[in-house]
Amino acid sequence: MKSVKYIVTIVVLFLLTSVSFAQDYGKVQIKTIHVSGNIYMLQGVGGNIGVSVGADGLLIVDDQFAPLADKIRVALGKLGEGKLRFLLNTHWHGDHTGGNATFGKEATIIAHTNVRKRLQTRQVIEMFNMVSEPAPKEALPVITFDHSLSVHFNDEEIRVLHLPKGHTDGDSVIFFTGSNVVHIGDLLFSGMFPFVDLGTGGDVKGYIKNVESILDRLPRDVKIIPGHGPLSDIKDLKAFHEMLVETTKIINQRMAAGKNLRQIQAEGLPKKWAMWGNGLLKTSQWIEIVYKSFSEGG
Repeated sequence: MKSVKYIVTIVVLFLLTSVSFAQDYGKVQIKTIHVSGNIYMLQGVGGNIGVSVGADGLLIVDDQFAPLADKIRVALGKLGEGKLRFLLNTHWHGDHTGGNATFGKEATIIAHTNVRKRLQTRQVIEMFNMVSEPAPKEALPVITFDHSLSVHFNDEEIRVLHLPKGHTDGDSVIFFTGSNVVHIGDLLFSGMFPFVDLGTGGDVKGYIKNVESILDRLPRDVKIIPGHGPLSDIKDLKAFHEMLVETTKIINQRMAAGKNLRQIQAEGLPKKWAMWGNGLLKTSQWIEIVYKSFSEGG
């Protein structure tokens, strides 16, 4: 299964705030992992960062929490001396966009239209008792799109594709077409139950459809940078999809039998899925998200 050390880190992701946990960022180490060719993955605390390094400079996908920006910059400097040119955001959550205010002063930020809208306004994530205040101007995407776009950079086409109503309403998947690498954002929490942000357009049924559509697009030997978890492959994504389908089926069957949320949580899920509850979400929280999503969205 997945590294216990990494899972413990993920458990606290959405509990972190810049005030009460600021001192902990000093202990975070940024780990650099070679993915394929000139593509790397950076891990710290927050969403995994994708990096393209080459003659054109640097392009990154997501940037974790604001206090980690200096450490991320050091890690990037060890990969290449080129200028940071582009920053792509897979969605609006602060563990993926916290560094925007720093890196946005030097790089062009690109994201889906809804990411800019979410960052411009106050957002609340009730499950984690989190409030995100409007971001400063320098943290906002300056290029937005509705469906897709391409960045031709470091000798390959980097395709950015929006998938609606999944993790949020602004999810993008990044295809490094020449390197056979995809940064899937938070459409993959590798080896753990995912957080689906129902308050900002997330939808469990849509989330599953999006994972299915990506599976249909990817070659068997693709390297996958997940939103959270270790570097993954197609087998990991298929296992994740199987978990989504089977657990939501169980929960929906119990809902159809007239059971309420507390009753379904008390029953839990089969032991097969026990380890998936050792990550960001506990099993009871995943059940709650599925229950509310299907109750509200049908």
